[in-house]
Amino acid sequence: MKFFNQMGDNRNMTFNIDIPAVKYGQKIDPKYTCRGQDINPQVKWVDPPQSAKSFVLVMEDPDAPRGTFVHWVLYNIPQGISEVPEGLQKEEHLPNGWVQGKNDFGRTGYGGPCPPGRSTHRYFVYLYAVNRMPDLQPGLLKAQVMKEIERYIVKQVSFMFRFGQE
Repeated sequence: MKFFNQMGDNRNMTFNIDIPAVKYGQKIDPKYTCRGQDINPQVKWVDPPQSAKSFVLVMEDPDAPRGTFVHWVLYNIPQGISEVPEGLQKEEHLPNGWVQGKNDFGRTGYGGPCPPGRSTHRYFVYLYAVNRMPDLQPGLLKAQVMKEIERYIVKQVSFMFRFGQE
């Protein structure tokens, strides 16, 4: 398994994120979308900052017709974790102690890509390394989570993929 930064260079390992199911910038398998099973893909990361005590993961679509659309908010991921497995339950409290917020579909957990019509959209998965474990309640919106962690973010990485009718 190789991890790449956005430039495709893995010679100097630094905090990086990878989605093994898709190459950076490419079209994701419909399995992970509203046209398939609508399950989250596995997300992996390497070399987080030593000061990171927790992680927050956000997936959003900046190409949505009415502005950026949030597809997933996952938080309270403790240090020492380096991946989110495929197919998490769509519940606020996960068995491992992680917590999920509300997406812009109005539902808890992951809501896969579902661009309208025949358009192709970009989807960004952001992973924030946070230098504390915030006490965040389940069911929060992205804006609420970001307000609570913004001053504690020590590093951010992102991964982009596409989906739609071409």
